[in-house]
Formats: sequence, structure tokens, C-alpha cells
Amino acid sequence: MIIHKVKVYPSKIHLPKKNQLAWKIAEIASDNSKLNEDAIEMAINRIIDNASVAIASLNRKPVVSSREMALKHSRKNGATLFGVNSKLKFDCEWAAWSNGTAVRELDFHDTFLAADYSHPGDNIPPLISVAQQNKKSGLDLLRGIITAYEVQVNLVKGICLHKHKVDHIAHLGPSVAAGIGSMLRLKTETIYQSVQQALHTTISTRQSRKGEISSWKAYAPAHAGKLAIEAVDRVMRGEGAPSPIYEGEDSVIARILDGKKALYKVPLPKKGETKKAILETYTKEYSAEYQSQALIDLAKKTKKESQKS
Repeated sequence: MIIHKVKVYPSKIHLPKKNQLAWKIAEIASDNSKLNEDAIEMAINRIIDNASVAIASLNRKPVVSSREMALKHSRKNGATLFGVNSKLKFDCEWAAWSNGTAVRELDFHDTFLAADYSHPGDNIPPLISVAQQNKKSGLDLLRGIITAYEVQVNLVKGICLHKHKVDHIAHLGPSVAAGIGSMLRLKTETIYQSVQQALHTTISTRQSRKGEISSWKAYAPAHAGKLAIEAVDRVMRGEGAPSPIYEGEDSVIARILDGKKALYKVPLPKKGETKKAILETYTKEYSAEYQSQALIDLAKKTKKESQKS
């Protein structure tokens, strides 16, 4: 692993691409490193876990609404929707929207906590939908998922969004873009621009998780996945993105996070190094925040003991 120091530079100083965090993310996404067997097995486990919690939420209102929206965007060779006949296909970005909402609705899929919060399983619905539409192999999909987890987990280790009340999906947009780039074997330049565009469009506040919590809490990660797909699509058509998105004078760090004197330390694997961050994530036994899992176990045990006495 390499610890990358990330800070803000004034516009008068030209920061070469190779020194930008988005480029470093793009490099590891395009390096085609050997897949770790344990990481492959864990990615398969996470796909199953995601599908299970999505099925459990199929009849909940936010999921029904997202599915009704996606049903308006049929596509002959597109992607499938949870809860719909698999012979029917839809635009991948709308499949990501509906399926991502289903996965997130019950707060029941995997978690990773470090400098910030995250649910890395949110990467899976958009990657599967893009894989289906592009007829990618299972191995290609696994490569993309493992890359996406690597990016999100390490961004969560290095950059705290919660301190500034920025929603954690700001790390999800770049990770989905990187995962798609890895899965589709896109050029480093394309992934670099996609990561920047995805970050630029997925900044939002944590009010979606405060006060009168609405259904947007379930929609937010799905929206980030959808925006990341659209970012990659635009860049593949030759369009660029705001740059440098992390280090620029009016960038995300300078204006929204720690400011112009910020110094973040983001770990990323060396180019060609095996990606294993997915092994650091964990699933839940109960539909509740991860911090409460042990307390729920304790409450159940206490109830059981009290019934004996």
C-alpha cells in the first residue's frame, strides 16, 4: 500500500495528473492486477447478501416507487430489475436506481467504518446492471466489484465526510465509476475523468439521515450509482470533468471539506498490487446500524435470562 498525501493547490500551480488522487484511483482501477481468491469469494458472498436483503424489501413503498420509475425505461438488451420477470430488460442506469434502492431500504447490507461511514455493497447494483447491459463475464463483474470496494474502503479510511455533514455517498460515486472502468477495461484517462465527474455530482448533505428522515435515505446510494454510470457514459463519449476535483482551488476539499489548508492521507494499493479491501468489510445480523448489533444480541440474551428467572 502507498499512503497518498492529498492537499489543495492554487490555480496558478499546475498539478500534473499523475499527482492527483483521481488519477491514482484510475491507475489502480485500470491496472488489471491479479484477483485474490479470498476477495473473489467474498465478492460472491456480497452479491448473495445484497440480493437477499433486496428481496426482503421488494414490497416496501420506496422500492415499489423506484421500480415503477425504472419500468418506464425498457431496453431490449438492458439489465434486470429485482421483482420483475428477468426476461424484461431496462436501461442500466434505471436498473441501478431501482435495484440500489431495494438493497439499501432495510439498512441490512454490509458496512465499513473508519474515518467515515459506508455501505460498500451499494457498489454492486450499478456494477451488475452495467455488466448485464454490456454482456460482461462473471469474472469481469468480480473485478469491478473488488476494485469498487478497494476505492470506497480506502477513501473512507482517509477522508472524513461526516465531520462536514456531507453524506457518505460522496465516496460511493467515485468508487462506482472506478469499478465500472475496471470491469469494462477502460483506459486510465477515461476512468480518471469519470471518477472526477462522479464525485462532482454526488456531493450532498447528511440531512437525508437527520431530523424527519424520508425515503431519500434509501434512494441516495442508488442515485449516486446512477450518476456514476452516467458520468462514465459521458466520458466514454469524449467529455471531460471538473479537474482537479480533489485538489483544485475551488474543489470539494477546498470548499466543502477541510479547506485550503487540508491534508488528507489516503491509502491505495500500489499499481498492480492485489486488491483485498473487501475483506475488511462486514455484514449485519440485524437490520440496524452496525454499532447496535452487539447491543441487540445483549438485549436478546438479557430477555432470555429474565424469562428463565
